[in-house]
Amino acid sequence: MHEPIEMNAPLWGLVIFILWTIAIVVLLLVIRIRHLSAGGSVKDFGTPNDESLLWRLFRVQANLVENLPLYLGVVFLLAVQGVSGTGVDVLIGVYIAFRLVHSIIHVAGLNPTLRLICLGIQLSCLIGLTALGVLI
Repeated sequence: MHEPIEMNAPLWGLVIFILWTIAIVVLLLVIRIRHLSAGGSVKDFGTPNDESLLWRLFRVQANLVENLPLYLGVVFLLAVQGVSGTGVDVLIGVYIAFRLVHSIIHVAGLNPTLRLICLGIQLSCLIGLTALGVLI
């Protein structure tokens, strides 16, 4: 047996990311069941409509699933390289915070420009974390 890796900011970020994704999936399932119970069609699940909570939740869930491998790759890189510290912790905190805010903005149907800003901040954090993992 080996010693477990100590829980650090990147791993806690991963836990939060996973739990948030599960919460969105559960919410999506609840909304889908309500939709079907009210006589809605399964065909509505894949119909693009930014006015529909069902569609926005579907897109948020897909977006989370699309972004999880990127974050997981960064966490893996940092763990393998043994990179940690305040800079990593801050970038992880900012990344996770804006990942959550991005989802909330999308679910609420707020201004898409705000989502774009959140995405830009998230990508900047991932680039910074990748650089730390490679250069240190």
